[in-house]
Amino acid sequence: MAARIQDLYGTPLAELKAHAQSQPPGMLAALLAMHHDFAFAEQSITYHRDRLTQLVHPEQQLGAHEASHVLDCARQLAVAVAVRDVQAKAASGVLQSLGRVAAPETSPAPVPTEPAVPAAPAPAASARSR
Repeated sequence: MAARIQDLYGTPLAELKAHAQSQPPGMLAALLAMHHDFAFAEQSITYHRDRLTQLVHPEQQLGAHEASHVLDCARQLAVAVAVRDVQAKAASGVLQSLGRVAAPETSPAPVPTEPAVPAAPAPAASARSR
């Protein structure tokens, strides 16, 4: 996600974050918030996965008290995965809808042209009618 945001704006993420802080809220700020929430969910997944691994380690005693911790950790892991997936889907949709605008090409200044010569007036039609 970070790479796509950087590619879209053509600037490193750290610079984009600094720039967004001095600007009114807009698309960049929204994308950076999505990225932050995504990254936080990833950290939460890592933490709860590691904690769950510790709790169910074969050498650990597993009683009613520990089982409640396993259940709570598994729930929090499921929430973190859901948050990450929602953030990824939302950000992906927004990023796909945006395109990097190419810098305007500099074209040579238009050459002034002579004003067109008006056409000669058409001869008047005869006034006779039948």
